[in-house]
Amino acid sequence: MSEIIKKVCIECGTPIKGRIDKKFCSDQCRSAYNNKLNSDDTNYMRNVNNILRRNRRILIDLNPDGKSRVSREKLNAKGFDFNLFTSIYKTRDGAQYFYCYEHGYLPIEKDYFLLVVKKDY
Repeated sequence: MSEIIKKVCIECGTPIKGRIDKKFCSDQCRSAYNNKLNSDDTNYMRNVNNILRRNRRILIDLNPDGKSRVSREKLNAKGFDFNLFTSIYKTRDGAQYFYCYEHGYLPIEKDYFLLVVKKDY
């Protein structure tokens, strides 16, 4: 006795016709399902990327000549977030440059930073 198993869309519950391994009735249901599944990750990544972009814009704004010195107070006033950066470059001397993409900063004196731009040679 063969039992007919009716497959239904895992997003909307509509019966599915066609291939036995289909999970969705349409591209719209597949997209909606995956968007719901990844929404938490996507929101987190979007928020992090927005902060990194803002940090980069602030560094560009405060460093028009490619190398300058700026206070922590100025960075904080513009909304700079010191907790997020894309990379760290350590020099032989042990200095650590923190980068937001190609724009970076080096903590120097108390509450002052050297702003730099990474050049590709």
